[in-house]
Order: sequence, then C-alpha cells, then structure tokens
Amino acid sequence: MDESPRHAVAVRLQTQLNCLPTILAGVSHDALGRRPTADKWSAIENLAHLARYHEIFRERINRILREDRPSFTRYRAEEDPQWPPWAAKSSDAILGELRTLRSQLITMFDTLADAELLRTGIHPRFGEMTVLQWMEFFLLHEGHHLYTVMQRARESLNPGNPSVTL
Repeated sequence: MDESPRHAVAVRLQTQLNCLPTILAGVSHDALGRRPTADKWSAIENLAHLARYHEIFRERINRILREDRPSFTRYRAEEDPQWPPWAAKSSDAILGELRTLRSQLITMFDTLADAELLRTGIHPRFGEMTVLQWMEFFLLHEGHHLYTVMQRARESLNPGNPSVTL
C-alpha cells in the first residue's frame, strides 16, 4: 500500500466528499438553507463556500505553478463579488457544481509532477507552503466546513437541541 503524502492527499480528494449523502440524509432542501442564527451560515451556504473555494484554490495553485513564491491574502467570502451568486444557488445546483469542481481539482492534482508539488506559495497565516501542503490545508479547511454542514443538518432534525455537538 502506498503511504506517501501524495497518495494520502489523492485518496482524500477522491473520497472526502463521499460523506455528503450520509450527513445530508433525511434533511429537506428548506432545512439546508436555514441559518441557526443570523451570523452563522446555513448548511447550504457552507457547501456553497466549499464549491466557490474550489475555484479560488485552483486559481491559487495555478499561480504557484506559474509564479515564483506568490503571496496570497486571506480569502473572505464576504469580500468576494462572486459569493452572493453562489450563496443564492439551490442545494441541488451547489452539490452538482461541487462534484464537477472536485473532479477538475482531482484531475489537476493527478497531473502534477513531483517537482510541481514542491513549488511554494505564501499563505497569510501559515507562511510558505508547498503545493502538497496547500492541498492538505485545502482538505482540512473543507473538513471543518463538512463538520459544520453535519451540525446544521443534525440541528434541523433536532430543533429542540440547537447546539448539537459531537
């Protein structure tokens, strides 16, 4: 079995989103769109963020591959002019686009040469990171939002307990 860091990232890219049918099971489209409070995103907004971030992330990786050590600012959805249209999409549209964008990211990652995985870009908080480290960051960031999606989904099924935690 291949235990290389590249393989670990590839497997998670291929499988991490496979949790969605399980964590969304039994949750209505309306419930996916409900915010628990005005200042917290709904499940579908979290999924829209993940889909939009696939686009942002692919642009960042392309810059790292083209430029020498590019520096990035922190991505904030609230400052992104493309965020409102993403947040307004239906859950079916977001999930469909998320699958398409993930497929594109997998293809991109699979075609990278080993030397390209060592190219670096500067993250505003974590500093200089290789493409492989950026991929780990992407997957961990995604995992955080998937956890939040699960929380929102469970909250909608257990309305008397709005602070469902594991």
